[in-house]
Amino acid sequence: MKTYLTIAALAAGLIVAGAPAQAQTKLKWAHVYETSEPFHTESVWAAEEIKKRSNGKYEITVYPASQLGKETDINQGLTLGTVDMIISGSSFAARAYAPIGVTYYPFIFRGPEHLLAYVKSDVFKEMAKGYQEKSGHQILSVTYYGTRHTTSNKPIKTCADMKGLKIRVPDVPAYLAMPRACGANTTPIAFAEVYLALQNGTVEAQENPLNTIDAKKFYEVQKHIVLTGHIVDHLNTVVAKQLWDKLSPEDRKLFTDVAQEAAERATKKIQADEVKLVQVFKDRGLSVTEIDKADFLANVQKNVTFEQFGYRKSDWERIQAIKDGSGS
Repeated sequence: MKTYLTIAALAAGLIVAGAPAQAQTKLKWAHVYETSEPFHTESVWAAEEIKKRSNGKYEITVYPASQLGKETDINQGLTLGTVDMIISGSSFAARAYAPIGVTYYPFIFRGPEHLLAYVKSDVFKEMAKGYQEKSGHQILSVTYYGTRHTTSNKPIKTCADMKGLKIRVPDVPAYLAMPRACGANTTPIAFAEVYLALQNGTVEAQENPLNTIDAKKFYEVQKHIVLTGHIVDHLNTVVAKQLWDKLSPEDRKLFTDVAQEAAERATKKIQADEVKLVQVFKDRGLSVTEIDKADFLANVQKNVTFEQFGYRKSDWERIQAIKDGSGS
């Protein structure tokens, strides 16, 4: 009897040893941000967390700093199948579904808390659904990118001071609104090329959150930081249709849960850093200037319309009505 049991045990062991291991799915996750930024560090954390929680089923490699292409390229890559996941702004998602880009209309959000309240609202759910229906791709989470301010090699105190200013903006129409309303000459230069463009004088100004100004070292080639706060910006973590369609309901939940945890972690870091950076830039010898936002807003309202960007004023009004939890 003991012999038969031993043979049976050995046979079972051979079957287990000979069984194929769970097939591993290798995925590419791309973005254009520096390795020092929370968008990257938290993406790496999320990739490892998905691997761990799926028992090694998914092996995700994160490609930072435009390694797989500029932001336009990686958005196209979702459809072409060259990337599986990306981090990118709603301004690029708006190329597939214009209404989602309304959040880039200047001064639409009162601050980060208002943006985060929007992300939890029915308005955002409708926007994300509209994007998914048009593109097929799935937005998993939203990360606060930062409040966009202007840097320049000339002092700026009023909207009129921007007249004739050569300023770099992303290659997205909504970013043109505030600078053009103030009479600036806008130039859409790729993100990876902005430092050199500022250094060699191709442009004399740009706009980005303080965290990005720090990470990309724009302060080395700019003299003034102007706290225009014209856009409260955010990034989406997006999964390609090809991948999303293959995921089981359980794996969809796994990817969504981890992406949202990563977004929350990154958002907290960005908000904490923003608080410190004004003084950091002053200590580096840059001038940091507050502006009268009412002056800039009046020019935007006078010179820019929702319709020219394909936005609906009703969406703007619904977002304005969202309570942000800060007493507004």
